[in-house]
Amino acid sequence: MTHLAIHLSGIHLKLASEAGEVNILNGIDLQVAVGETLGLVGPSGSGKSSLMMIMAGLERPSQGSAVVLGKKLGQMSEDALALFRRNHVGIVFQSFHLIPTMTALENVAIPLELAGKRGALKAAKELLERVGLASRLSHYPSQLSGGEQQRVALARAFAAKPGLLLADEPTGNLDQATGEGVIDLLFDLNRNSGATLVLITHDANLAGRCSRVARLKDGRLDGDVS
Repeated sequence: MTHLAIHLSGIHLKLASEAGEVNILNGIDLQVAVGETLGLVGPSGSGKSSLMMIMAGLERPSQGSAVVLGKKLGQMSEDALALFRRNHVGIVFQSFHLIPTMTALENVAIPLELAGKRGALKAAKELLERVGLASRLSHYPSQLSGGEQQRVALARAFAAKPGLLLADEPTGNLDQATGEGVIDLLFDLNRNSGATLVLITHDANLAGRCSRVARLKDGRLDGDVS
């Protein structure tokens, strides 16, 4: 199974609500090869983000097995999962999730510092230069445009050289031109890193830039993965 970055078998997710139990995911079987790029599409409420949360070990399935980068996530403690994400998974969210009291340089360096890596600031500076922000190192998120903030978020996601990158609607808060630039950068960084990429988007054209596309509908894969 070493050739698989992600192996999901019979994944179900049920969550409690005021109206009762809600079925979010209904029997997902999915395999993603190491180094592959997968576009995950579907309408709002189809379960895309929930499936990403399971891939990242941020949500435990109600039923089924999730093996990611050779690790059986269901057998890991919360502390072990946190270390696994820190060392092996990069996540890019639509809303950036930068720390407002830290500069761009500090935001990118922090995962490296938490991992005890030497030269964290130097590595963060080099990454920010790669994403075109050499002149914005000392700026805080509030001083950056949306596109610049997402570039910082990309640099941070790649900082630890993850084996798996998960991007959840990374251009959702950006205008079209800025979003296209961020996506070009995402694919460029990923190509150079060799990481497995799962890109969650409602945009079929954007998903089509990936090597495969999976479609979710009502918590199920809608047809074969193309």
